[in-house]
Amino acid sequence: MAGWTGSRGAAVATAVVVGLLVPVTQQASAVPARVAPPVAAVVPAAAPGSTVGTASSGATAETASTAETVSTVALGSTVTAGSTGSTGSTGADAPVAPAPQAPAITHREERVDTPAGPVTVDVVVADLNRAELRATLLTGATVGERSSVPAHAQRGGAAAAINGDFFDLGRSNAPAGPSVRDGRALTSAVPPGRRLAPGVPGAEQGDVLAVDDDGTPRLDRLTLDASATGPQGRLRIDTLNAYAVPVGGIGLFTSDWAGDRAATLCGSDTDRNAPCAPDRVEVVVRDGAVTAVRPPGGGAIPAGDQVLAGRDQGAAALRRLAVGDRVTVRYALTAASGTPPRTAVGASPILRDGAPVAGLDARSRDPRSAAGLTAQGRLILLTADGRESTSVGITLAETAEQLRRAGAVDGVNLDGGGSSTMVFRGQVVNSPSEDAYRLVPNALGVVEN
Repeated sequence: MAGWTGSRGAAVATAVVVGLLVPVTQQASAVPARVAPPVAAVVPAAAPGSTVGTASSGATAETASTAETVSTVALGSTVTAGSTGSTGSTGADAPVAPAPQAPAITHREERVDTPAGPVTVDVVVADLNRAELRATLLTGATVGERSSVPAHAQRGGAAAAINGDFFDLGRSNAPAGPSVRDGRALTSAVPPGRRLAPGVPGAEQGDVLAVDDDGTPRLDRLTLDASATGPQGRLRIDTLNAYAVPVGGIGLFTSDWAGDRAATLCGSDTDRNAPCAPDRVEVVVRDGAVTAVRPPGGGAIPAGDQVLAGRDQGAAALRRLAVGDRVTVRYALTAASGTPPRTAVGASPILRDGAPVAGLDARSRDPRSAAGLTAQGRLILLTADGRESTSVGITLAETAEQLRRAGAVDGVNLDGGGSSTMVFRGQVVNSPSEDAYRLVPNALGVVEN
């Protein structure tokens, strides 16, 4: 929805910080009409590049602490939003009440003017410095199990959530990049040429948005450090629960994977549709010993089992193992920052040190999802609606600028298009571009402790 219309036709949008979670099924559901949240006050639309003033003095102090009113702004302009409380005098000797603490998590909607037309942007800001908030990765029981973002949020008890990483849509449905949930490594990155995402200058394999145990968010890079050591020596493991094992490599699959392992040994490092490797094999390890050497299969992996799947040279190396051989499998995701993350989602950096990454695409307009962090440690979640007459979508360059305007110093691009979905307190607050909420393998959520 483009916004709500005031008495003079001005576009009005509000930031809502109250609401309840509602049960949602995990199946794709029809997208309901966007319902306008309560409007605190009407602000006349500002001209592009102008500053929006406060609401009328009729708004109450309680309203000022729970809602923001924002009108249309030009891309890159400065916005000041809010509403004022009652200005009535209480007497010179009346005690002064302490200022209420700002909400730990807020949502607002803005109308942004771009050269191609208007865009609706939704922004959630979560203060991860506050003890009552924590960021988490929302997933299903396995890395390829998909749910809608509302279902992820409801199951995880999240006050806010946004769709996460790009993924192997229609095949394994596994995410393309590294992922960490509650301190446990779930997936590593696929080869860069197999990441289904728009090219971002400077982005590298393993880039993530990470959050530490103490709640500090950061841009980081996670690299898989894994090996299998047996009678023939040490074998390098290239991927963890990834939908594409590199040519000549070995992939490790755990009980977090329940998909087709044979298909991960197909394609090339640059072409997902290339033929399968002519030599493919998998080795099952349980309790430190090989229990099977067989053609690669699929389906659920029992808890405690580890499956090594190899192709080409990797397959030849695995064939030297035999049932009964003692094998030690070790793996970890190593952070470039040196700080292990508690939460991590694969993503491409588009904003660094307060400046958009050079060379970002400035032409292709789509629905977008993004996340950023402020210098004060706040987490910003952002969606921009697109593919509709009332919201034309934004470019990657504009996405970085919108994160910067929202206060971020660093930020990443998440999966976009039909995946772009934002939930705040049990409601989808943006307008997804598809008729049903797309099912996605993971989402980045904010939970109130």
